[in-house]
Amino acid sequence: MQNRQYNVQQDSKGMIARGSATAPISASATKVLRNTYTLLAMTLVFSAVMAGVSMSFGLSQGASLVCSLGALALIWFVLPRTANSSAGIAVVFAFTGLLGLSLGPILLYYLQLSNGGQIIMQALGGTGVVFFALSGYVLTTKKDFSFMRGMLVAGLVVVLVAALGSMVAAMFGVEITALSLAISAAIVFLMSGFILYDTSRIVNGGETNYIMATTGLYLNIYNLFLALLHLIGAFSND
Repeated sequence: MQNRQYNVQQDSKGMIARGSATAPISASATKVLRNTYTLLAMTLVFSAVMAGVSMSFGLSQGASLVCSLGALALIWFVLPRTANSSAGIAVVFAFTGLLGLSLGPILLYYLQLSNGGQIIMQALGGTGVVFFALSGYVLTTKKDFSFMRGMLVAGLVVVLVAALGSMVAAMFGVEITALSLAISAAIVFLMSGFILYDTSRIVNGGETNYIMATTGLYLNIYNLFLALLHLIGAFSND
């Protein structure tokens, strides 16, 4: 009888442990999280400084496009080869710096509006709220969002195709405002999903390279900010 009671207690404790959403994050995952958030904070500050430099020098839209393409080249061709070495950190700072430079003309455009400063601050605040809320949710619940991968990739392909179509239409002088706003709204939802997905991969041990983790989260924040900036600007008085 006592043995059966002991076994029942053991089983119930095991069930509680397995079903608990507050099980501690492993030591290795905690280390990756700490390194990721440290590097992410540093790159965000560096990117903001480079955006200020870009605005002070009045970087042209053409130069902004070159910076964006350079950043993409680093992500696609250089980062995968250096992600497991200290050189990867330099690459991360290089591509975030280039993306920061590319923000200059965009921010200058909004600052020319009567409420441009307010629009930018609202976009920054919204980005911060979304990121911290979603990251905090994953860190608290430890929920695995790996099931979202297929949906996120499919959504990203659809958005890219729609954005390409919008660009082609603009080249022929046809600007579809509703489509542009729909794309920005879709990007907000997509980047929110990617924040959940990328954070959960770190928490659950799916991502063990903090350099790659930082890259993913930075791109989520960057694209989320641009999409919110477009939406808020579009619905403002200007």
